[in-house]
Amino acid sequence: MVLKINGVEKKIYSSANLAELLIELEIVSPYCAVALNQEVVPSSKHRQTKICDKDNVEIVHAVGGGI
Repeated sequence: MVLKINGVEKKIYSSANLAELLIELEIVSPYCAVALNQEVVPSSKHRQTKICDKDNVEIVHAVGGGI
């Protein structure tokens, strides 16, 4: 299936839900937010939220740093 992830089309091979997608994309940070088709999905619902061909996914994650 093909998803648009952060504005870029990407072929996804084995993911059926958001939790699996994050694993496939090697995003292991517990501090990330995911929106599916412009709707934010709480992390507690990632495993239950199915993804489909042509879905639009936005993923942001926190990056630490400072002075």
